[in-house]
Amino acid sequence: MRVDFRVELRSVGTALRLAESVLLAGGQRQARRNAWSAVCENRRYAAARELDGGPAGGPVGGPAKAARR
Repeated sequence: MRVDFRVELRSVGTALRLAESVLLAGGQRQARRNAWSAVCENRRYAAARELDGGPAGGPVGGPAKAARR
C-alpha cells in the first residue's frame, strides 16, 4: 500500500513551516501540557492563599510591603 503525501509548496518559507510543524508537533504538545500544569498549580496556590489569609498569615505583599507602612 502506498500513501501519497504530495503537497504543492509555493515557496521555501511554506516548505520550512511545514517541516517545522511536522518536526516540532510533539514538543508543542508537551509545551501546552506544561503550561496547563502551571496554570493549575497557580490556581491551587491562589486558592490556598485565599484560605490562609495570605502568605504565612501575614499581610499581602510580604515583609517589605509591611515595613513601608
